[in-house]
Amino acid sequence: MKRFGFVALVGRPNVGKSTLLNHLLGRKLSITSRKPQTTRHALLGLMTEGDVQIAYVDTPGLHVPRERAINRFMVSQATSTLRDVDLVVLLIDARGLKSADEFALRAVERANRPTICVINKVDLLGDKTRLLPLIAELDQVGSFEAIIPISALRNEALDTLAREIAERIPEGEHLYLEDQVTDRPAEFVISEMIREKLMRRLGDELPHRTTVVVDRLDQTRAVADVDAVIYVERKSQKSIAIGRGGAMLKSIGEDARRDIEELLGQKAMVRLWVKVDAGWTNSARALARLGYES
Repeated sequence: MKRFGFVALVGRPNVGKSTLLNHLLGRKLSITSRKPQTTRHALLGLMTEGDVQIAYVDTPGLHVPRERAINRFMVSQATSTLRDVDLVVLLIDARGLKSADEFALRAVERANRPTICVINKVDLLGDKTRLLPLIAELDQVGSFEAIIPISALRNEALDTLAREIAERIPEGEHLYLEDQVTDRPAEFVISEMIREKLMRRLGDELPHRTTVVVDRLDQTRAVADVDAVIYVERKSQKSIAIGRGGAMLKSIGEDARRDIEELLGQKAMVRLWVKVDAGWTNSARALARLGYES
């Protein structure tokens, strides 16, 4: 008997949703960095094991929307996902609840979907008994089918979590091919890979003012051609992204190329350009033009 279901990974920014998705899938799909709000789009990751197919949805961090259009877009991506899934996995940091968690808790409550609460990053606790009051607090503030402490980064208790998730997947035909990993095109995944390297190298200087669009992907030759544009908001940011003599841009391209080659299964030539699109993070029209579509 086949089973299929959508499972949303949600929580406040920087709580480990993307890391969890990658480890559940057994491969890197969602980009990660130490900066909050790295994830901007709801990203589907597919896991098929025997008769069970799970469509995990990695979501942007739930937070009170700020004034900029891109923040409203990200929160909309996360909240709209909650309405259409069979199961919600809510992530909480093991170091304790923060005020930012309140928004996520209330959003999950309003969605009224079956929910598992995951306490992530237990590897950061020297004394595991500190989990006991947190579990008791979560048991009081939410209606959860299970509360499971894990470390996504260290693969601790992920087997337990995966089993709890699989047991709650409803009967239904599989919607995707058995070997399919995501419903996103390669161009999208590549653009995210490049943006990850930007976040990691320039997170202090340009944390949330950059985006990437792949203009061309040609895999017809032995070496794939990838042409991509990095968009920033100001000329000063363009100079930072390029670096002295183009050194920073070259480093970003080299870092991304290794991930791109693994994704495509072939060698790749990655060419990057940097362009200024003034105020793109606060313009609905610019966001749509750059691929941020609700």
